[in-house]
Amino acid sequence: MGRLWESVFATDLNASWQHCFGFDNGSVSIIRLGDSPHEFHRASLSAADSEAFLFGSFACSSGDWGMMQIPFDNSYARLPDGFFAWAEPTPVAAPAMIRANFELAETFGIDKERFESPDALAILSGNQLAEGSQPLAMAYSGHQFGGFSPQLGDGRAILLGEVHGKDGIRFDIQLKGSGPTPFSRRGDGRSALGPVLREYIVSEAMAALGVPTTRALAAVTTGEDVFREGRVPGGVFTRVARSHIRIGTFQWFLARQDHDNLKVLADYVIARLHPDARHANNPYVALLEAVIKVQAELIAHWMQLGFIHGVMNTDNMNVSGETIDYGPCAFLDVYDPEKKFSSIDHQGRYSFSNQGPIALWNLTRFAETLLPLIDDEQKRAVAMAEDALGSFFDVHQAAMERRFTAKIGLGGSEKGDWNFAKDLLAAMAEDSADFTLVFRHLSDALESCEDQAVIRLFKSPDAIGEWLKGWRARLKNVDQAEAVALMRRSNPVYIPRNHRVEEAIEAGNGGDFGPFHRLNAVLQHPFESRPDLVEFESAPQPDEVVQATFCGT
Repeated sequence: MGRLWESVFATDLNASWQHCFGFDNGSVSIIRLGDSPHEFHRASLSAADSEAFLFGSFACSSGDWGMMQIPFDNSYARLPDGFFAWAEPTPVAAPAMIRANFELAETFGIDKERFESPDALAILSGNQLAEGSQPLAMAYSGHQFGGFSPQLGDGRAILLGEVHGKDGIRFDIQLKGSGPTPFSRRGDGRSALGPVLREYIVSEAMAALGVPTTRALAAVTTGEDVFREGRVPGGVFTRVARSHIRIGTFQWFLARQDHDNLKVLADYVIARLHPDARHANNPYVALLEAVIKVQAELIAHWMQLGFIHGVMNTDNMNVSGETIDYGPCAFLDVYDPEKKFSSIDHQGRYSFSNQGPIALWNLTRFAETLLPLIDDEQKRAVAMAEDALGSFFDVHQAAMERRFTAKIGLGGSEKGDWNFAKDLLAAMAEDSADFTLVFRHLSDALESCEDQAVIRLFKSPDAIGEWLKGWRARLKNVDQAEAVALMRRSNPVYIPRNHRVEEAIEAGNGGDFGPFHRLNAVLQHPFESRPDLVEFESAPQPDEVVQATFCGT
């Protein structure tokens, strides 16, 4: 089976929207795990029987988590062995709770008292298994900075199992930094404390901002050090997600030419995450279209907030449409469309403005994996995949226009509204104005009819003066109170400022979690301005600016 390919090199993606598709009959070298595949043939079951096998309540078991019952229902563990490797967490010396997300735990029926129990800490640190847990490490491949790695997998993460929220939605519970797995290669399977604190802060902030994201259930210290650049404290992070299935999971089976299990995976994802696709004339095209849509909208949501993921490899793009893996992520301070933070992104592949094109590049890789399922005739499969991929730009652009016109109080109802937004961004880039402060202060300017708070954010008043005049003229046709309310819903006061995140990590590494707790508390109400929290709203001083971020695994 051939594969779709990106005809423009990864370092030149900004102008490559129209050149994403070609055809190549190249092969991929394969590295297999030693495990033999489980004897499971989805095709031998009817659709209803297959779904009952994977998701039926008969397979649920109740676990005891410090005297609380966890109704584990581990559908992924019922997939063939080739999807994962069994792996148990490795105990740590002296675990201690840093922060437990009681509100999130309550959605799974876990009350605060039991969540604070010693047994709960033991489970969240990997020192004890809850009854009904079936711990495993998921298999996947991935393109990392454009280069394909056929064997990656969970090298420091272990899926404990799945639970249902009170809304009936299925969620994974995963430990990160819980010890080596068969996918660890030469790694220790552990996590430094810094990445644990970062992911807790940013993932919960993103949830409060309304962005689809994985969530933080708990963060613990291990009482052990890990060795990275030097000796640093270790931690374990408990992550909750709709699913941990990535584009790289599909690539795992395509790389091995395992089309039977590729179909099992696709059917599983449709049943669990995109059930509307099963009713389509071609469910696999519909699956591709569904993932394209959620990712196109997700990236626009990131950009509305000035978020830079930093490591948009295909193994870090979740088919559920959740933001996942917060390694070297950061938020814009001054607006620079070419800004990157990741210390290893030397070419700017994952820069702020390149996130849309990279998402399409990744989705093209996803389309490659589905070709064997879309149609037996290769040319027809490619044509259908290309047609689906062609929708990405329209969906993404519509989401960008909707979100950025809302940031300036316009509903995008007039043709020139998007140009107003683009012109403001150009002025901000020219004068290195702070992304978050400019947009937030615009709502104050509109309400007070006083522009000085906005003008002061620019080096030259002329850079923004003419834009403000045109903007106010356009807003004469808009209900002012509605425009202010729209802007305040679209422009947060508080974001995880990079220097504040680094401050919390540095203090935490020294044993002081006060800054970490305070920052988390502030970020749970990002749109509500409070005079006593002005320090969290302010841009960094020149000596506080974070220039680079690190994966820090």
